[in-house]
Amino acid sequence: MASTKEYLDFIMEQLSNLEEITYRAMMKEYILYYRGKIVGGIYDDRLLVKPVESAIHYMSKVQYELPYDGAKEMLLVEEVDNRKFLEGLFQVMYDELPNPKRKK
Repeated sequence: MASTKEYLDFIMEQLSNLEEITYRAMMKEYILYYRGKIVGGIYDDRLLVKPVESAIHYMSKVQYELPYDGAKEMLLVEEVDNRKFLEGLFQVMYDELPNPKRKK
């Protein structure tokens, strides 16, 4: 089951108070970027983020899920209706996320 554009639009609206939130479609799913860094993505209508320490400590319930077969586990974000929580999650994760790779 691929992600729906409606779910992406909902998540993007929830994060609309943050600057520089972008996405890229990839294999019928969506990769989410915050200020140029990959934070996570939308896979099968689930918001999954990278399992960095700051996210693990920020979330009240930690649940790991696979975005797709053969991928590394990511954190499932269930509190997608809580705009303040989502914004805070992306903000606390930012410094710990790897910088984008330089294009050749």
